[in-house]
Amino acid sequence: MLDTLKQIIVDHQEDELRTGIPRLTDIAPVAGKATVCIGPRRSGKSTYLFQRIQGLIDAGVSREDILYLNFFDDRLRQLQRDGLATVLDAYFSLYPAKKNAQTVYCFFDEIQVVPGWEYFVDRLMRTEKCEVFITGSSAQMLSREIATQMRGRALSWELLPFSFREYLHWRGFADLDVLSTKRRLLVQDAFSSYFEIGGFPEVAGLSRSLRIKTHQEYWGTMLFRDLVERHDVAHPRAVADLGHRLLDNAASLYTVNRLTGYLKSIGHRVPKAAVSDYLAWFEDAFFLFTVRIFDASLARANVNPKKIYCIDHSLVASVSSSILVNSGHLLENLVFVALRRVTPNIHYYKSKAGREVDFVVQLGRERRLVQVSESLADPQTRKREVSGLRDAMAELELDSGEIVVRDGSAPEYIDTETGRVRVVPAWQFLLELS
Repeated sequence: MLDTLKQIIVDHQEDELRTGIPRLTDIAPVAGKATVCIGPRRSGKSTYLFQRIQGLIDAGVSREDILYLNFFDDRLRQLQRDGLATVLDAYFSLYPAKKNAQTVYCFFDEIQVVPGWEYFVDRLMRTEKCEVFITGSSAQMLSREIATQMRGRALSWELLPFSFREYLHWRGFADLDVLSTKRRLLVQDAFSSYFEIGGFPEVAGLSRSLRIKTHQEYWGTMLFRDLVERHDVAHPRAVADLGHRLLDNAASLYTVNRLTGYLKSIGHRVPKAAVSDYLAWFEDAFFLFTVRIFDASLARANVNPKKIYCIDHSLVASVSSSILVNSGHLLENLVFVALRRVTPNIHYYKSKAGREVDFVVQLGRERRLVQVSESLADPQTRKREVSGLRDAMAELELDSGEIVVRDGSAPEYIDTETGRVRVVPAWQFLLELS
């Protein structure tokens, strides 16, 4: 194993780095703390590490001072048995003069696959002269492991697929804060493309058929590695069927009881507790997100139906059966992910009269109401969406709300007896949110 590790370390030091485009996530390393970047598979975490490595090289750091390992490399599977201490043995056997003499920059990609990784990184930060950068596709890296075992020696950031602003940067757009009429039309056209292809960086330049195939590969890999393999699932087919059911109902309400009943109806003998576990594992892998009803009582919020969203609206279109998913659901999913980049504090709201608002969002001290509708051209749709916001504004003592629509060139305003409703095109809402 030692010789294999040494070969992998040296090979990467000679590889050409694939750095892609700079991300707009403000990740700021802090001295004495490991920098942890978490997010779903294929969201660009490895590319972010390569960008960091390239920045060090440009600043004059020798590649021999940089240790990079991707723990999804099959050659490193033995580390799950032997432990991570072998990594340091391999590196310092290559460069013995560097031990405790100069800073070593350690980049560990998807380290969560090795049990006990947090103890290793904690010891590394305490005993070696180093800076540590980590990526992982497990939300638990942010909560349980880092909050307990790392004992304040790590800071975490999320890296999700391209936002609309990042997609525009990939398309070559710059200076998006002031748009001429021509550039505004180009941005609107770019939003149409973004709505179709989604935010995963790898699919941005692919044809439709290759994009769908790639999305389906992402989904299958996530199911197998992040759920079935990681959690040693006894009923993998039940997990797959549950995942497809949830994608088919993206941006819709669900209950664990109904999901359990559905699985039983297609032949799976899965208890309710197992279904709850599966849902938690989907969320841990950053592929599905649950949104609860807005309620001061946590108990009431937990017993009410919840809404489900996917990390990428285009992946929903590629993987789902497309029977239940429509473009309105995809737009709502897109808006959710944009909000989720800013805050995890997102709920849906139901007024006393039973009218629903898609999102109640807490941004610092500010609370925002956001409704999503593909179009307000139909008078009944317009009345329904405005009425939901009007009720919510009155009950939550807010004086404004927003309706995000798919198309349009400029906002319009609707005055109600409880406050003003702003109708804003999705492309503009996403740029403002960024």
